[in-house]
Amino acid sequence: MSSTGQGASNEAAARERAQIQAEANEYRQAYRRDKAKSQTVGNMVFALVICLVVVAFLILVTWRSKPAEVPKAVEYTAQLQDAKAAAAWVRGPEPMPSGWTATSVEFRKPEQEPMTWHLGVVTTEKKYVGLEQSNVTGGKFQAEKLGRTSDDGTTTVAGVTWQRKVLLDRKGENALVLVGSGVTTIVTGNAGYPDLEAFASVLR
Repeated sequence: MSSTGQGASNEAAARERAQIQAEANEYRQAYRRDKAKSQTVGNMVFALVICLVVVAFLILVTWRSKPAEVPKAVEYTAQLQDAKAAAAWVRGPEPMPSGWTATSVEFRKPEQEPMTWHLGVVTTEKKYVGLEQSNVTGGKFQAEKLGRTSDDGTTTVAGVTWQRKVLLDRKGENALVLVGSGVTTIVTGNAGYPDLEAFASVLR
């Protein structure tokens, strides 16, 4: 073989080796890129799992079941006696139904015309019953305490006939209304007629 032919063969072999080397380098670089991407995704997933574990642990440690809400009781008997001394028509539960709790009380004295007496009560079923009285017999007092109403028949409690009312502006609330002798007495709330009647029956 001539020196010219041998040179051309060596040159071709060198080009082939260079191409193989370039392809090998490209493969290694592609492998490193893929590995880096894989590591990045894996790190992200791992970090996310760690965060979720930490959050779950904090929720588990800090979570407390919400205690049942207990109505805050108020002492009402002293105000009831004061109100009765000032206005003979004032009525109150004597005795309070078992397990029921007075939660609000207010008496507007004679100099604060019109006179009003209020007692709010929570039943054993956590329902509300309110007593509202006034020496006002017109519709204004009823409208102020009950809003819009519709008649719902009558009920007799201890021989006394009360007017039943459905409160149109308060869902699920009713009232018993008694007007006479210059006094309006209202027993109202969301406890239902049986409990309203039970409360009306112990008013003295």
